[in-house]
Amino acid sequence: MLDKDRLRNPALFGKIVSADEAANLIQDGMNVGVSGFTPSGYPKMTTIALAKQIKAGKKCRINLWTGASVGPEIEEELAAVDGIASRQPYYAASNKSMRKGINGGTINYIDQHLSHFAQQIDYGFHGDVDVAIVEVIAITPEGNLILCSGVGNTPMLVKHAKHIIVEVNTAVPLSLEGMHDIYICDKPPFRREIPIYHAGDRCGKTYVECGLDRIEAIVESDILDRVRTLSDPDEDAVKIAENLVDFLETEQKLGRIPKDRMLPMQSGVGSIANAVLLGLAKSKFENLEMYSEILQDSVFKLIKLGKIVKASGCAFTPSPAVWQMYKEDPELYNKAVVLRPLDISNSPEVIRRLGVISMNTPIEFDIYGQANSTHVMGRSMMNGIGGSGDYMRNGYITIFSTPSCAKGGAISSVVPMVTHADHTEHDTMVFITEQGVADIRGLAPVDRAKLIIEKCAHPDFREPLRDYLKLAMTHGGHEPVDLAHAFDMHLKFEQTGSMK
Repeated sequence: MLDKDRLRNPALFGKIVSADEAANLIQDGMNVGVSGFTPSGYPKMTTIALAKQIKAGKKCRINLWTGASVGPEIEEELAAVDGIASRQPYYAASNKSMRKGINGGTINYIDQHLSHFAQQIDYGFHGDVDVAIVEVIAITPEGNLILCSGVGNTPMLVKHAKHIIVEVNTAVPLSLEGMHDIYICDKPPFRREIPIYHAGDRCGKTYVECGLDRIEAIVESDILDRVRTLSDPDEDAVKIAENLVDFLETEQKLGRIPKDRMLPMQSGVGSIANAVLLGLAKSKFENLEMYSEILQDSVFKLIKLGKIVKASGCAFTPSPAVWQMYKEDPELYNKAVVLRPLDISNSPEVIRRLGVISMNTPIEFDIYGQANSTHVMGRSMMNGIGGSGDYMRNGYITIFSTPSCAKGGAISSVVPMVTHADHTEHDTMVFITEQGVADIRGLAPVDRAKLIIEKCAHPDFREPLRDYLKLAMTHGGHEPVDLAHAFDMHLKFEQTGSMK
């Protein structure tokens, strides 16, 4: 039940409506922005109601704008009833109807670097924000919004929205208040540096500025984010983590990383990234800091262990395990965690200034150091590029880590040529698999290829990769390729389900 702790101005109670009434504000062709990020702090009630209205006959296909992927109450519900005309800037494969629509051509998907989208909204590049739907834990007496566990692009969506629907989630603890640091950059030519010089620095406000008069509807919610607890690391992930720790310790010994403190770290999304980061628990490193996009289960475990002292991100994934840890000691995590807008957490300026060590997971990478983060077989969208480009192009050291094989060993993650290049050889520095570490900094293409094959490829696939390189080199050139043979491994897998 909504009370004065959640709605801190009596006038707000007169704005409470049903989810159906709120959904009536959304009409065909509108640009609809929602709060949240991967999938954290996203609204549920209004979009569920909208999907039911569409299923009952309402003509409505919207252009869905988010921070990153959100939960099935938005993406799956609306995509399943053909309620989404276009989607940006990111989606994840876990939402099956969305994936089907994107790869089937019924949903127009615009894949973007996540640091770009908010500023492009501010510049007016994509048109108006017709409706913003925002999940909050509370609304201040002035009508400002105290967000839940995900910030995403919410501040910019609210800034430009014509209509604002607020979902107040009573299942999310009020103790989150104060964790957020909301800062909006000025437009050029008046933009100045973002005043963040350490991972835990604060430069903004703890709420999103909105105002009582701009809130049109308030919907009560008690649905928690749909986030699963990540599985324990498998053998490959443990070995990748060990290889990462060895690499970082060596870098420190060589003086490339300060000896007295580790530089801030970033980690991508998913089970592998989570497991690799958790490997730092067994390292000698102390007083670690994160300057990242998403803070997964491992970050909360490392905070609890005292390994991480500051963790800056755009959101944290509130799995059941994370909520349990948080509720046991909210003061500990409130002190350590700072949640920022997406264009701040992923700002190239700040990433480069802080010297962030960036760690992400590709679908595949090739012998010359190019990585594919998004497409299967070069054409089917698995998930968007997300923030990996923001960090991999600007990090102090950029690391891609993944098991050397996929599909139970049937397919190599190291290939002659990626079928889709999200990250070129100009952006990558280090590759890590359970087999070893390939540091390709300062190496010419052929030397990169030899090192990646020997250090990262699975033994079952090294000989075919060596043969390909030898064949490609007969054609000469700075970066030798043989287009006729480069995709033999991919085609074989597509036809038989195995590269072997």
